[in-house]
Amino acid sequence: MKRIPLSALIGLFITSLFLLSAIFADFLAPYGVAEVVGDVWEPASDRFLLGTDSIGRDLLSRMIYGGQVTIFVALTATALSFSLGTSLALIAVVVGGWFDMALSRFIDLIMSIPTLIFALVVLSVVPANLVTLILVMGLLDVTRVYRLARAVAVDINVMDYVEAARLRGEQTVWIVFREILPNALSPLVAELGLRFIFMVLFLSTLSFLGLGIQPPAADWGGIVKENKEGLIYGISAALIPAIAIAALAISVNLVADWVLSKTTSLKGGRNG
Repeated sequence: MKRIPLSALIGLFITSLFLLSAIFADFLAPYGVAEVVGDVWEPASDRFLLGTDSIGRDLLSRMIYGGQVTIFVALTATALSFSLGTSLALIAVVVGGWFDMALSRFIDLIMSIPTLIFALVVLSVVPANLVTLILVMGLLDVTRVYRLARAVAVDINVMDYVEAARLRGEQTVWIVFREILPNALSPLVAELGLRFIFMVLFLSTLSFLGLGIQPPAADWGGIVKENKEGLIYGISAALIPAIAIAALAISVNLVADWVLSKTTSLKGGRNG
């Protein structure tokens, strides 16, 4: 921690700002998320720091509450996909045989269907509430996590310490979570940041298409959709959430790169 590179510090600072604003949204937002407080697309002023949106709501308040929803949904869906995808992949590798083959072929079948199309079909027939969004996003992303975790676990599964654990009579759960998982964390940590950003972009895309977070609730993709017509008149209300998404993506990737380099160096030090 004493030698954090500048890029990681910048990433930690920006990521922390987003997380803190999401946690304390109720205290930071000057107005309610759906409260109409001014005219349409008012410019930035002392009263409205980012101006107003397409129906006169404070854009800063919408951004703060939208960030809270976006980060919460993305984090929860990422946690679901990683916990389920990693567990299935490691168990499949350790058990092997027909179980590994059947599960891998099923994952390949699901991956052959474009993720966005799959989500649009599902969300068009079920209510698009928070629980549904998290389940759909998380379960669809399990396939990507599974493929990565399995590729890493296949190499680890043939190591001497894993064979020694089998000879000691350790159970499958022990081998998975005490022998393989700790040694697979390095690439999984880097992928975690990427999958989180994918979830943010995925949710924003769904909301932009009208199947994500439903009004009057806010998320960054929905705010872009609500204010996109303003771009014709030179109004930047739709660009602000796009900039926020880009800043979050860059900052999280900077932190993920630093964590990956630290875990890789620590692992190499232990092996040496």
